[in-house]
Amino acid sequence: MRVIDTPLDGVKLIEADVFGDDRGFFMETFNAGDFEKSGLPTTFVQDNHSRSAGGVLRGLHYQYPTWQGKLVRVVEGEIFDVAVDIRLKSASFGQWHGVHLSAANRHQLYIPEGFAHGFCVLSGSADVVYKCTALYVPSEDRCISWNDPDIGIDWPLSEPLVSAKDSNGGRLGDLDA
Repeated sequence: MRVIDTPLDGVKLIEADVFGDDRGFFMETFNAGDFEKSGLPTTFVQDNHSRSAGGVLRGLHYQYPTWQGKLVRVVEGEIFDVAVDIRLKSASFGQWHGVHLSAANRHQLYIPEGFAHGFCVLSGSADVVYKCTALYVPSEDRCISWNDPDIGIDWPLSEPLVSAKDSNGGRLGDLDA
């Protein structure tokens, strides 16, 4: 396993060792010992699976005040996955970083607490699975607009399919204290 730093402190790209032959492949997607050695969390309390059609954009989601860290990977299709630093006292507040995650590249992205998360689907559909460091609390669910000009994400879709919730997301400047 290789853990690669990104420009955002705490956001890590994870490349698993993949063992394959003409029958298929095997990869270890989580190993508490390896994660601990790499400074990543070892306790995840919830697993989620999201399927989205091509062109769908989800996000930018976060939970407050019970922050969630997320370990994201794609098991079918391809997405452009984005983390936005929303830690008010962070030197990189409001900055974003995006990576391509796909069933083909088998990479994972760890997004720590204090970040908003979103993705758009670049393939015909995509199955995204992710582990969370805290349980989902519906009353703490928050959303920043996917196209907030104060963040300026360069999404690789010109006209994404966006839910009403995500269309009506707040602005970076209006975050909870």
